Amino acid sequence: MEKVRPQWGHQRQFVLACISYAVGLGNVWRFPYLCQLYGGGIASVVVSFFGTIYYNVINAWSFWYLFHSFQDPLPWSVCPLNGNHTGYEEECEKASSTQYFWYRKTLNISPSIQETGGVQWEPALCLILAWLMVYLCILRGTESTGKVVYFTALLPYCVLIIYLIRGLTLHGATNGLMYMFTPKVEQLANPKTWVNAATQIFFSLGLGFGSLIAFASYNEPSSNCQKHAITVSLINSSTSIFASIVTFSIYGFKATFNYESCLNKVILLLTNSFDLEDGSVTASNLEQVKDYLASTDPSRYSEVFPLIKNCSLESELDTAVQGTGLAFIVYTEAIKNMEVSQLWSVLYFFMLLVLGIGSMLGNTAAILTPLTDSKLITGHLPKEAISGLLCLISCAVGLVFTMEAGNYWFDIFNEYAATLSLLLIVLVETIALCYVYGLRRFENELQAMTGRALNWYWKAMWACVSPLLIIGLLLFYLSDYILTGTLQYQAWDATQGQLVTKDYPAYALAVIGLLVASSTMCIPLVALGTFIMHRCKRGDTAPVA
Repeated sequence: MEKVRPQWGHQRQFVLACISYAVGLGNVWRFPYLCQLYGGGIASVVVSFFGTIYYNVINAWSFWYLFHSFQDPLPWSVCPLNGNHTGYEEECEKASSTQYFWYRKTLNISPSIQETGGVQWEPALCLILAWLMVYLCILRGTESTGKVVYFTALLPYCVLIIYLIRGLTLHGATNGLMYMFTPKVEQLANPKTWVNAATQIFFSLGLGFGSLIAFASYNEPSSNCQKHAITVSLINSSTSIFASIVTFSIYGFKATFNYESCLNKVILLLTNSFDLEDGSVTASNLEQVKDYLASTDPSRYSEVFPLIKNCSLESELDTAVQGTGLAFIVYTEAIKNMEVSQLWSVLYFFMLLVLGIGSMLGNTAAILTPLTDSKLITGHLPKEAISGLLCLISCAVGLVFTMEAGNYWFDIFNEYAATLSLLLIVLVETIALCYVYGLRRFENELQAMTGRALNWYWKAMWACVSPLLIIGLLLFYLSDYILTGTLQYQAWDATQGQLVTKDYPAYALAVIGLLVASSTMCIPLVALGTFIMHRCKRGDTAPVA
């Protein structure tokens, strides 16, 4: 039976929207008071639409890796042979097997964003499959996703617990955990660190997106939304720390494995080059042996020296990877070295897929809820058709990300479609709540709704602390890009087997500008339109002399 949203007064709806927003649960398009003041709700829907377009590509990649996880050996565990079967592919040898599988087999990436290339049919089919999964979950709109959300939210915890047990038993896991919990003062003093941290909180809590408020609108008016808001915040932060422990334990294993492999290669090189006795060179006496050989046989050592790699556990741990690189390169490199690697690979990519589907349900809910609430739209189209059109349009646009240059466009959307827009949206929401709608008026509404007086902490955070912090983040964010100069991106150079930095072309910069402007400009444009309409109505109703 279809779940029906409770019929509350408009003020009650607005109160829930605002209290939910306060900890990151807010989209206020469907709540008339704030909508009349500014276009933040429409901007949130635009940002959610951009996120919906590109985020499901991650699910497509998860499907791709999940399908390949049943092979023995894993296809990213070894480099493929070249065409003559006389050696390994040169690109793979210069990079690594995991990088080669990601950049060449999965993305088939072009050397630059200018070289667009064609659509890769295998990732395209995975993208269509991912959108089909999403459509089946949102078939009848927001209310049909309830049971699916329980599954997508709880299953990853089960997998993370399994991975935690496995990760803590891996060799070198303690190195990763020590690296995680050891503070770096120079990083803490860098404003960009705090901007990145705040951005992560914005995404993880859903600030300005409007997904959770779409689900929360089905609660009863008397529900304790303050308690729910605090609970969500605590669970979110606890989950982040828990997932970080799992990640860094595996990251420590990967770094330790690479470090010891590097040492073994150096030891083997010295043993063979100087005809040393097997076992005479170990990791503990390697530096002493190198000094001894350099002093006793300098000519031969000078020939071998260029081949000796500088092995460092700290440098392995300092190799910072984020985003898709962490999910599809670092983790796969760790998984391939585990026992029963196929099992761990299936578990990991199934968890990643479930997490991705859960995120997509939230993004689509933020778009579908206002659409299905509109009698103008639902009067002509059933909910199934509205959901289908959203998925079809998003899938069609998303095919751009399956082209050879698609990953570069994915990075543009990931970097610029939401970050600045969300900061501005949430700032305007805060100002509109506290200084336009009125904090005292809001406090009275909340007390009538929950039967509890508003704590001083909430009022201080909404009226002073939050606006100042967001303004500071905005200034840091803008100054960082101003000081950076020309925007750049990381392109894959197959001849070197590594990423190189290149400048964005003019048309890519124009797309970046449109992405930012299309959402942020909703706020002043809607506010201006509302002001003009009010002025016109006031002029029409003015008494005639």
